[in-house]
Amino acid sequence: MEEERDWLASMEAKINTSPKFLNKSAGKETCCIFRVPESLVEINEKAYQPHIVSMGPYHHGKDHLKVIQEHKWRYLRSLLFRTKPCGVDFKDLFAAIASMEDKIRECYSETIEFSSRELVEMMVLDGCFVIELFCIVGRLVPGDLDDPIFSMAWVFPFLTRDLLRLENQIPYFVLQTLFELTVLSSRREQNPPILAKLALEFFNYMVQRDVKVLEGYYNLQRKHLLDLFRLSFIPCSQEKTREANQFLHLIPSAKKLHLAGINFKPRKATSFLDVRFRNGVLEIPTFTIDDFTSSLFLNFVAYEQCYRHCSKHITTYATLMGCLINTPADAGFLSDHKVIENYFGTDEEVARFFNVVGKDVAFDIHNNYLSELFEGVNEYYRNDWHVRWAGFKYTYFDSPWSFLSAMAALILLFLTMIQAFFAGYGYIRPPHSN
Repeated sequence: MEEERDWLASMEAKINTSPKFLNKSAGKETCCIFRVPESLVEINEKAYQPHIVSMGPYHHGKDHLKVIQEHKWRYLRSLLFRTKPCGVDFKDLFAAIASMEDKIRECYSETIEFSSRELVEMMVLDGCFVIELFCIVGRLVPGDLDDPIFSMAWVFPFLTRDLLRLENQIPYFVLQTLFELTVLSSRREQNPPILAKLALEFFNYMVQRDVKVLEGYYNLQRKHLLDLFRLSFIPCSQEKTREANQFLHLIPSAKKLHLAGINFKPRKATSFLDVRFRNGVLEIPTFTIDDFTSSLFLNFVAYEQCYRHCSKHITTYATLMGCLINTPADAGFLSDHKVIENYFGTDEEVARFFNVVGKDVAFDIHNNYLSELFEGVNEYYRNDWHVRWAGFKYTYFDSPWSFLSAMAALILLFLTMIQAFFAGYGYIRPPHSN
C-alpha cells in the first residue's frame, strides 16, 4: 500500500510539474529567444553556438566564453564613468531591469534557473557591454586603439557573429531601456542617437550596405538584435505574403531551367530577397556567401522556424536557392552568372550548404512571398514551345563554334537549293538552240 501511495504521489507531482525545456508559454508572441531544434543543430552545430562571448542565460558561464566575460566589467566601468556625473549609477540600471524580470523570463523558451539577482545582473552586464560596443564603433565615445577586442584581428569578426546567434540573444527592450539610461540621459543633442541605427551600422561592417537603405528600418518593432538585422533585409514591398493556386510545386534546378529557356541575371536591389521573374528571366540579387553570411543565414532560418509570429522570408529564399542549387554544377552556373559571389569554399561546399539549410524545415509553398514566382517559373518550364526553342538555341547557338557550324549548314543548304532550282529550271525550260 505504501509503495502504491508513493507511486501515486510521484504521478501527481509529474502531472503538476510545468515543462522546463520548452515552456508552455513558448508559443506566445512574447517568447522570442529559443534553443535551436536538435534537427537543425545536427546539420551544423557550430553555427548556433557562441564562440567567444555569451549573451543571456543559455550559454552563460561556459569556460570558453570567460575571456570576453572579464571585458564586460571593463566596458561597464567605462560606461558608468560617463553616466555617474549625470546621476545614473549601477543601482539605477539594476532597479530598471529588475522591474522587468517577469517580462524578461517570458522571452525565453526554457525555464531560466538563475535567481532574480543573477538574471538582472546578467542582463545589465551583457546589455551595457553591447551598448558600449555600439557607441565605440559608432564613434559616440572615443575608443582605445590598444583594446584587444578591436586590435586583435580575429576577435571582432567572431564577436559580431556571436551577437547574431539565436541562442545568444537578450530582449531588445532591455537594450533600449539601458540605452536610454546610459546614453540618452548623458547627451543633450537636438538629434539624439538611435539604438537601432547604431546596431545596424555596427553589423554593416560585416555585410556592407548603403546606409540610406538602413534608414527605413530604424523604427520597426523588433524582438532582439537578430530579429532587427533580419527585418532590415525584408523589402517594404514584400512584407505581406501572397497565396497561390493549390497545385503549386517547387521549381527545378538552375541548369534544368536554363535548358528550358529560362535565363539568369543578377538584379540590382537593396536586399538579396528581392527576386523577380518576368519574360523568361529570373532576376536574383547577388548573394555573397562566406563564413559570416552562412552562419547568419542558418540562425535566421532557425528563428523563423521557432517563432510563429514572424514572416518566413529567409526560409522561403533558402527553399528557392535549395531548388536552384541541386548539384555543384548548379552552384558553378549561378556563380558564373553573378547570382552567387562565393567566398565560402568550393562549388561542392556551396551546394551542400544550400541543400542542408532547408532540410527538415517547415515551408508553406502556397503562402509565401515568392509563391507567384514559383507559379510563373513552373508555367514557363512546362510550356513545350519554350523548351523546344531553348533546345534549338542551345544546340545551334550556345557557342561560337556551334553557331558557325549551323551557319555553314544553312549556307550549304541554301546553295544546294539554288543548285537544285537551276537544275530543275534547265530541265523544264532547256535553252533554245539557234
